[in-house]
Amino acid sequence: MARERLVMAGGPAALLLQVAHPLVGEGVRAHSGFATDPLQRLRGTLDAVLTVTGTLAHPGGPSTPAGTPYSATDPGLALWVFATLVWTALQVTDRFLRPTTAEERDAYYRDMTRLAHLFGVTDAVLPEDYRGLERYVVEQLRGTLDAGPTARLIARQILAPEPPIIPVLLRPLPSILAAGILPARLREGYGLPWRRRERLVFAVLRRATRLVVPLLPGSVRYWPHYRVARDRIRPGR
Repeated sequence: MARERLVMAGGPAALLLQVAHPLVGEGVRAHSGFATDPLQRLRGTLDAVLTVTGTLAHPGGPSTPAGTPYSATDPGLALWVFATLVWTALQVTDRFLRPTTAEERDAYYRDMTRLAHLFGVTDAVLPEDYRGLERYVVEQLRGTLDAGPTARLIARQILAPEPPIIPVLLRPLPSILAAGILPARLREGYGLPWRRRERLVFAVLRRATRLVVPLLPGSVRYWPHYRVARDRIRPGR
């Protein structure tokens, strides 16, 4: 499922999940050029997390008081960033393409754990399987994540960057996609509208992609990296 271009629909939600972790959000705020260059952050979601150290300037919820240190060498923070990417990719696949089985989710997770080590995630903190990753996400949601002032500040640049990077008629879509994918508590914390209008647009998008994407040629549907890799492993190559 990583070959699907469609997984990019989860990008806004993944970024909002990442910065809802107070230490990740503070790393982005204090050490990246996000406010002046949102495209840089969108191109490299890990830069500020994996290259800096510091301490939390303001409380980030009951479990992360002011002064809490964060570091690029912390495999726990790297795990959270990795988890958001895997979790949102599967959420997008289930909602916008087709339901996935438990076996498929575990297989995808196993494949992605190879990438986790490049993020700085160690085997000691990696969940055993995708069910374990889901439990970890729920635990973070209950005890750590907080759509506080820093997260909301960054969210504005994620969802409505200045200068704008998408056509005017499509500008509500990042907020709608994020609102439909995020857990309700974070959606409310970020103040994302989820009225009848937003729910209707989200439902129409789900229905349309489920119908249209399976009919698309591979050259449109899949990332070019997938085609290159597929060609490399063909017999006789």
